[in-house]
Amino acid sequence: MDRISRRTLLGTPLLAALTTSSAAQGGSSDAICADSTVPEYKLPVASGPFEPTVESLKRYQAPEWFRDAKFGIWSHWGPQAVPRVGDWYARFMYVPGHPHYERHVKAYGHPSKFGYKDIIALWTAEKFDPEGLMDKYAAAGARYFVSMGVHHDNFDLWKSKHHRWNAAAMGPKRDIVGAWQAAARKRGLRFGVSEHLGASHNWFQPSHQFDQFWPLLGVAYDGADPANADLYHPRHDEPFRNSQSWYTKNPRFHQIWFDRIRDLIDAYQPDLLYSDGGLPFGVVGRSLVAHLYNSSIARSGRLAAVYNCKDLGSGEFYKEACVQDVERGVLKGINPLPWQTDTSNGDWFYSDGYQYKTSSEVIAMLADIVSKNGNLLLNIVQYPDGSLPPESQRLLEELAAWMKINSEAIYGTRPWRIFGEGPTETAGGAFQEKAAYTAQDIRFTTRADVLYAITLGEPKGSVAVTSLGRRTGHAAHPVKRVQMLGVARALSFRQTDDVLFIELPASLPTLHASAFKITFA
Repeated sequence: MDRISRRTLLGTPLLAALTTSSAAQGGSSDAICADSTVPEYKLPVASGPFEPTVESLKRYQAPEWFRDAKFGIWSHWGPQAVPRVGDWYARFMYVPGHPHYERHVKAYGHPSKFGYKDIIALWTAEKFDPEGLMDKYAAAGARYFVSMGVHHDNFDLWKSKHHRWNAAAMGPKRDIVGAWQAAARKRGLRFGVSEHLGASHNWFQPSHQFDQFWPLLGVAYDGADPANADLYHPRHDEPFRNSQSWYTKNPRFHQIWFDRIRDLIDAYQPDLLYSDGGLPFGVVGRSLVAHLYNSSIARSGRLAAVYNCKDLGSGEFYKEACVQDVERGVLKGINPLPWQTDTSNGDWFYSDGYQYKTSSEVIAMLADIVSKNGNLLLNIVQYPDGSLPPESQRLLEELAAWMKINSEAIYGTRPWRIFGEGPTETAGGAFQEKAAYTAQDIRFTTRADVLYAITLGEPKGSVAVTSLGRRTGHAAHPVKRVQMLGVARALSFRQTDDVLFIELPASLPTLHASAFKITFA
C-alpha cells in the first residue's frame, strides 16, 4: 500500500492527536523534525502478504538460509572508532566526568569548539579494503555478513537520500554499505545491515548541554547550534536515562527513522535487518518490517528476509514476528524458534588496550549457541582506517583453520534432544556471555541420523559423554561408529550403561575444540 490510512493512524492512542500535516507540504524529513507542526505519517509499504499489524507479522517464519548459516560476521565500524577509546564516544564526549570527555578535551579540544561533527571529518577510512576483508571473512566461515548502516551517532554509512550527514558525502566520501554489499554478494554471502538510529534522538541529548564548571561554565556544546540540528537533532527535553527511554515519543523523528531505513532497505535489498532494541515506534516500525518482508518476497518469490530485534528495553517484541537477538549473551536452553547472539571480539568500536576474546572462547560460544538453535553474529573489530588489528587478524586465521575441519558439525545442523552436558553453568540473557568452558563441557548438534558432539575445550586422552550411556534414554539405539572430524579412521569407543568413552588419537586435528561424528545402529 502507498500510505497508512488516516483511520489506521487514528486507531492507536499515540496517533490520535495527529490532526495536522506538514509532511504533505514537501521537504526533507530532517526539515519536518525541526518544524513546529506535527506531521501525518507517510508509511509506504511494498505490496505483499504482510501488513503492519501484530497479527500479520506473527505469521513470519525464519528462512532456511538463516537456520543453516549459523555464523555471520559484522562490521560494527564508523567514525566513533577514530578516538580509539571504544563504544558510545559520540555521546560520552559530551558528558563531563566520563573518560571519553576527558580524552576528547585533551586530544581535540572543548566540545563547544570541536565536536562530534569534527570527528566525522577525521574518519577517512584510508585503508578500507572490503574485497580483501571479505575474503578473510568467507575463509573464516561466515555465511552472512552485516554492515553497520547507522549507529546512534546519526551518521549514515550509505549514500543517503534523506540525510546530508552520510559517508558518501563526508568523512571517507565513500558508500561504505554499498562497498560491503558488493564484496559479500560476490562471494555468495547473504548480506545484512544494522540500524541503531531508533535510539539516536534521546541518546544524543547531551550534545545540547554545557559544562557546569569553570572555565567554560555555561558555554554550549556544538550540538546546541541550530546549524547542526540535523546531526544532533533539534533541542528537546527527552533525554535517554534508561532502557524505557531508549526510543523517543516524538512522531516527527519516527517519520525520519522510517524514511531513512526504508531508503537503506530499498537501495541495498538486505537479506537481514537488525534493530538495536525492540521493534521501534509501533505502527511505524511494523510498517517498515512489513515492507522488508514484502520486498523480499517480490524479489525472490519467497520470504528470504530476517529481521532481528531484542526483547530488551522499550519498543515492541513479538518472538513470532522476528528473529530474537541477544546482545553479548545466550539463551539458557534450546529455543523452539531460531535466534541470534550478537557480540564482538573486542569493544564495539576500536579501543586501545582492550582485552579481546580468544579463538577458544569464540569457538566455544559458537558451538553452544548452535546447539541451542541459534546463530552467532560476530563483530570483527577494525582500526579507524579500516584495517584489522592483530587480534582480529589472528582470530580470523584460527577460525578458518577450525572451520575447515569442523564446519560439518555447524552448518545446516539442528538441535538434538538436549543441547549438551558438562560442569559449566551458562547464564541466560543479554550481557551474560562470560563462561569458562572446559573439555568436559560438550554440545550436541544433529543432521538427519548423525549426531555431532563438540567439546568446548581441547580434550586429552579420552572423552566421556554421559548423555550417550545406554540407560540415559537420550539415544534411542546403541552407538555404531564414532569418528573425529579431521581424522580418517574411526575411533575406538566403549558404551556402557552410564557413559560413552571415546579414545582419542595421538594428535588432534585442530586446536581449541574437537568434534565427533556419531552414528547409531
